[in-house]
Amino acid sequence: MSPHDNTPAAASKVVAITGASSGIGRATALRLAGEGHRVVLGARRTDRLGALAREIEEAGGSADVRRLDVTDRADVAAFVDTTVEQHGRIDVFVNNAGVMPLSRLDALLVDEWDRMLDVNVRGLLHGIAAVLPHFQRRGSGHFVTVASIGAHQVVPTGAVYCATKYAAWAVTEGLRQEVDPSIRVTTVSPGVVESELAETITDPVAQEAMRTYRADSIPADSIGAALSYALAQPPEVDVNEIVVRPAKQR
Repeated sequence: MSPHDNTPAAASKVVAITGASSGIGRATALRLAGEGHRVVLGARRTDRLGALAREIEEAGGSADVRRLDVTDRADVAAFVDTTVEQHGRIDVFVNNAGVMPLSRLDALLVDEWDRMLDVNVRGLLHGIAAVLPHFQRRGSGHFVTVASIGAHQVVPTGAVYCATKYAAWAVTEGLRQEVDPSIRVTTVSPGVVESELAETITDPVAQEAMRTYRADSIPADSIGAALSYALAQPPEVDVNEIVVRPAKQR
């Protein structure tokens, strides 16, 4: 097990993670597996998922891999249902998959707007729709949404991205209020984190802005640690929201 391993076997959970092939998803999978949880890894890049699973298993952890496109509702449902079939349950669902091709609105990169809506909002809703019935039948479960500091502020080039993250925050908060208290709901909003997200930016204005904005960042495992904290609380404690960002980010 990893140095993070402090989870008793009895507390081991089945944790499904979307967008697990890189960045926050990957770091979260490594941390939670190191703490004794069974992680189920979903993403489109199965080569990376396979390498991650091998890394986890070589360290003594347990991981399953499934190709996953969160924009495909049936694919997300199959991801969740297969997890339940294989392990008898799903305890935690981490809605982490996201894209961030920032641009000014007048750049009119409409296809990229659509992609953000599809992944960041519809992907989140597909995850909720797939796992909520399982949680309701068991009378327990934990939803985690990885949103963004963009859920709390809007910056130039970020109008559409921030809109999707405001939506992610709103959907998750609405879910928290609607579900039975036996089902916990957490939103984690990262600030600038080391990841590949900025590499998807095609707009030159946004690319230049990002070089300055991302000068100070924190490791993706900082977010994994926040998720771990929320998951480790006793059933009567629901950590509703965590904002984690670099100390220099203001």
